[in-house]
Amino acid sequence: MKLLYFLGIISLYLIGCNFGDKQKTPEPVQNINAIDCSNNGCIGKYEGPEFINGEDIAHQFSNEMSRVVGDKLKDLYNEKNYSKVDLPKIKMTTIGMGTGYVIYGLEIPFISVQQECDAFTSFDHVGGWNHTPQLEKRIGELNTNLLRGEELNISNLKRTPEGLQEYWIQWKNKVVQEACE
Repeated sequence: MKLLYFLGIISLYLIGCNFGDKQKTPEPVQNINAIDCSNNGCIGKYEGPEFINGEDIAHQFSNEMSRVVGDKLKDLYNEKNYSKVDLPKIKMTTIGMGTGYVIYGLEIPFISVQQECDAFTSFDHVGGWNHTPQLEKRIGELNTNLLRGEELNISNLKRTPEGLQEYWIQWKNKVVQEACE
């Protein structure tokens, strides 16, 4: 009888330990951001959670990619290797979107141009992670960055099968390309 009582206590203890293990907070997932650029374009990947504390962390990779692409276009311009983004050939993938963990891939190809004033040296986006991008609002925000007489060069709406929607935008940077005014 004492043996059964002892085994019962041990069993409850072990069951309690197992439940405790299941309630531990998981280790945070490492976000992996990788962007590589060449004179031909930039390729990037974000791998990690879609949302953290309600913020669309994965979609913020578009911001990072836009910054890096804009910096590369400026570098190329300063090297007299005049370029612009080939907007129709931009590729986006969002494997796993909607599951909580996503691999978001971007390919932003460049086209060489002959004249410095045919180049673009600024790049941005407006998009939505399962919602329609607010293009008109973004146009209003970016119009203050344009050279006099210039317009934003905007891609067609790009979509992934999982629901990412993006407009990609380029323009002549009014400081870098002031001679083009």
